[in-house]
Amino acid sequence: MTRVITYGTYDLFHQGHYNLLKRAKELGDYLIVGVTTDNFDLERGKMNTCNNVMERIEAVRATGLADQIVIEEYKGQKIDDILKYNVNIFAIGSDWEGYFDYLKEFCEVVYLPRTQGISSTLLREERPTVNLGIIGTGSIARRFVSESENVTNVKVVVSYNPNQDENKKFCQDFGLIKVADSLDDLFDSCDSVYIASPFNTHYGYCKHALLLGKHVLCETPFVLRKQEADELYQLAEEKQKILMVALKTAYCPAFCHLFSLLKSGIIGEIVEINTSSSTIQEENASKQHGGSMVEHACFTMLPVIKLFGVNYRNINFYSKTYNGIDLFTKAVFRYDHAVASFQVGTGVKTEGNLVISGTKGYVYVPAPWWRTDYFEVRYEDQNKNKKFFYPFVGEGLRYEIKDFVSSVISNPKGTSKLTKNEIMCMVNVQEQYLKKENLFEL
Repeated sequence: MTRVITYGTYDLFHQGHYNLLKRAKELGDYLIVGVTTDNFDLERGKMNTCNNVMERIEAVRATGLADQIVIEEYKGQKIDDILKYNVNIFAIGSDWEGYFDYLKEFCEVVYLPRTQGISSTLLREERPTVNLGIIGTGSIARRFVSESENVTNVKVVVSYNPNQDENKKFCQDFGLIKVADSLDDLFDSCDSVYIASPFNTHYGYCKHALLLGKHVLCETPFVLRKQEADELYQLAEEKQKILMVALKTAYCPAFCHLFSLLKSGIIGEIVEINTSSSTIQEENASKQHGGSMVEHACFTMLPVIKLFGVNYRNINFYSKTYNGIDLFTKAVFRYDHAVASFQVGTGVKTEGNLVISGTKGYVYVPAPWWRTDYFEVRYEDQNKNKKFFYPFVGEGLRYEIKDFVSSVISNPKGTSKLTKNEIMCMVNVQEQYLKKENLFEL
């Protein structure tokens, strides 16, 4: 039996993919098709895939040409697969001519002609472009524009800041085609908006944008009152527009995989989560950002709510304040069968790591955990410990931008990485704190 293996991403599966698989199948008796994982694509710099790995696997399976489908997860796996499956022929498209000659030591290498005039790249280019406006021109907005250049089908075209001097400089620095002199001017020039303004303006800007039928990506904290959040989500549903919160960690590869691993029971039943986030700021900066709960709580709540859910029994807060601003706050959640806590600070420095404890072991994510590319699963028997590494490219904003753009173009129900109920829970915790419910001052 002649065994043939080929690999690909198979994004936006098209006739060219089918033709290549058919040619590979004709080379032998048994065809193995390797489909790259989302994380491996990200490691190779592919931020433009439109279909997730399961959708791409199903597209390959539907052809009926693959006798076996394997997942390509790491660099160097091709050699391992060739040896593992006793492969006779490695087949790949002719655009890789010569690149895989190193595999000739292990099997025959065949470069197959590709179908001219069609490719996933061309199909992606034919998809509509999301013309994005930015409200706010601070440091996060600057990083956002740079990161957006790594994502296909999106273009930042306009910005707005009530301070027109800052607005003009921002547009000049990034070559934006439009300097909006008013909100209406901005909304007339875009179909989607990224809100990166001070937190106390988020509700007004989100509502204005949604009423005008714009998709919205809003920085954290989203809003600080549950009634406002509920109103905005209802408005987004009525207008059939995407309303997404830009909590970047929720969209990053390492956190997404950590969440999946923990849900699979890798450390048994989870009984405790503890996490921290802090920055030392001047008093004026801390007041401007609203204090440590406003500045950091959304990030530290993320693993708690993703893993334990939204139905906590109660929560207590312990804060050190100065001139009405919390410089440090510790929050303790009680769930039916678990506890969780987080520490946030703008005037007190903490470690900034994440520890998740279970009945079989624990997970350690080093500081700064919210932008990690590494975490470790640890057990009583240290020989069983395992380290996991994942890409965290640039500032990490490109992952949330990719999900937002994908939702706008092809998923009107929005992304599932961060649900409405989870955001509403975060808002509720913030509101409880602002109302001083179960708050103890240090």
